[in-house]
Amino acid sequence: MTILLLLALLTSAFSLFFFCAASASGCNRRPVAVRTAVTLLVAWLFVLASAGVLGRICGAVDPIAELRWPPVGPIACGAYFDGVSSLTLMLVSFVGLVVCRYSIRYLDGDPRQGDYFRWVAATIGSVSLLVLSGNLLMLVGAWIATSLSLHHLLLFLPGRAGAQRAAWTKFAISRVGDLFLIAALLLAFGEFETFDLSAIFAAIAPDQNLSPDRTYSLTWIGWLVVFGGITKSAQFPLHSWLPETLETPTPVSALMHAGVVNAGGYLIIRLSPLVVHAPASLDMLAIVGTATASYAGVVMLTQSSVKKGLAYSTVAQMGFMMLQCGLGAFSAAMLHLVTHSLYKAYAFLNSGNVLKEEHAARGAEPLDASPQARLARLPVVAASVVIGCGTIAWLLGFDLAAKPGGYALAMVFCLALTMGLWESMAIRSQKGRGTAAVAAAVVAALYIGGYQAIDGLVGSYVAQPPAGATAVFAGWIVVSAFIGLAALQVALRSQAGLRWREAFYVHALNGFYADAVVMRLWGLLTHRM
Repeated sequence: MTILLLLALLTSAFSLFFFCAASASGCNRRPVAVRTAVTLLVAWLFVLASAGVLGRICGAVDPIAELRWPPVGPIACGAYFDGVSSLTLMLVSFVGLVVCRYSIRYLDGDPRQGDYFRWVAATIGSVSLLVLSGNLLMLVGAWIATSLSLHHLLLFLPGRAGAQRAAWTKFAISRVGDLFLIAALLLAFGEFETFDLSAIFAAIAPDQNLSPDRTYSLTWIGWLVVFGGITKSAQFPLHSWLPETLETPTPVSALMHAGVVNAGGYLIIRLSPLVVHAPASLDMLAIVGTATASYAGVVMLTQSSVKKGLAYSTVAQMGFMMLQCGLGAFSAAMLHLVTHSLYKAYAFLNSGNVLKEEHAARGAEPLDASPQARLARLPVVAASVVIGCGTIAWLLGFDLAAKPGGYALAMVFCLALTMGLWESMAIRSQKGRGTAAVAAAVVAALYIGGYQAIDGLVGSYVAQPPAGATAVFAGWIVVSAFIGLAALQVALRSQAGLRWREAFYVHALNGFYADAVVMRLWGLLTHRM
């Protein structure tokens, strides 16, 4: 059953990818046939991926299923189907299916919808092959194909200059990321004389005694992989293209924000056995992710455009996922990847109803306008959250000390719940406050339970980072940054300093001018070239 499943998965993924070989005019002449074929293929891929996940849970599919062709040799390509790839493939195919179904209505009657579905198929197929890759050469090839396929979707509306400019900016940044990965690929082949992931992972397993030369090579490979992941996941200051791609069709935004942009995080998780041998690169990744999450989180709250706010939300979430990877919490990063993808697909596809829902939510409960009284409740709320989360973790049998980056991420989680619950204390009615407290407890239970479920699926297939003083230092940087964000939130809710708050709002609304500086530098560079 395992071999048949892998053959079916690879056949479906390649079939989707090879839609890019069809002609645009031919697809546009038969749009209904093309969109039906693509949607059915993606649906079939989702069924197969779901069967793979259920089969692994039930024991019908091997824990690590591999398929190579040719069977031996350094360039043997094929599938590597374990907990990480099976869960991610099910997620990718599900999001792809939702996007295809939405696109049928969204582009109905468009004369170029056949060409659109051609590149949607190629993008979903490329991402699926990236996830299934059991070979570094195949992985890098699928990585590049994903970027090129998405590029065609970003250029789908040629009359929108902003979308065209952002697409070409992303194209250039992605090519830099490709160079990092190609360099890592060549170094890995020179060191291990194979591209096969299972052979490489076995050669650097914890029970292996690594020579100084191999350790040195692994350090360089780890750094190159991390830099490749950073370029793909829109980390600061390479994020400027993402908020500018809003003029693309809404389903393209959903596919990009819920799927493709997560490829950087998946790369780090997939190649974590290599990356952990460069611990300094993980520390740098945690710091970059923290800076990205802090910056984009503040800018997001000032945006009046729904889609632009969602774009900065994606940048912030990618930053948080990268800081989780930097702390070695790869299972937590996997949980973040799954939940963010599902939320962001819904958020973009439902963006037309956001204003209506927000209007309905406002005024539902009268608010207490006394900042001093609310500030006095903050220590009580914080203590309640810590005690409540600790109790829930104890009831669920969650051992925080045994998890990489556990204490730092737990403090960030408690901070987030504290600030959310503190904001709800502005509601005057006891019923409203009680509902908020129950919701916070449910969120804590779902997060801890979700982490345990994801860790059970993927924990055996990701690396355990080495403990060290630098990892502790990176953890404190993460916690300090989020304490600073919480302090900023409290300050913004106070009545003092109205003038500085207005100035801060203007600067944040403009992204603290970071995007303008990056685009200016990019314009000067391209002009000279």
